[in-house]
Amino acid sequence: MFRTFDAIMVGAMVAAATVTYQIKHHAEEKLEEVRRLEAEIRLEKDTIDLLKADWALLSQPNRLERLIAVYSNELKLEPTQPTQLARSTELPMPRAQLPPDDIAKAISQFAPTSEGEPDTDDIETGSVDR
Repeated sequence: MFRTFDAIMVGAMVAAATVTYQIKHHAEEKLEEVRRLEAEIRLEKDTIDLLKADWALLSQPNRLERLIAVYSNELKLEPTQPTQLARSTELPMPRAQLPPDDIAKAISQFAPTSEGEPDTDDIETGSVDR
């Protein structure tokens, strides 16, 4: 009663069951990897939040003032004077906004002199008194 066709069908069913099991096992491995990666991402986000909170605590102005008072002799810090800051009109224009003649003039200022050093004495910065 057991024919060749029946044997082929049993073999096909065993092969199909094997392939189905392998696919299921592979899918479970991938799901476990996704869960592991999600846990790592969650840990990294928590670490970033913790570091942001720590930075906020460390950079509080009243804490920094106390540290400056304690270490003033070693640090010798002084307040920034308004004259130390450059205004936007004193900054050089971006190269794209300069006319072509001014670009050539600016480049020629940095050409080496006879001594081999670039001549930087004629550069106008606008923020340094001569």
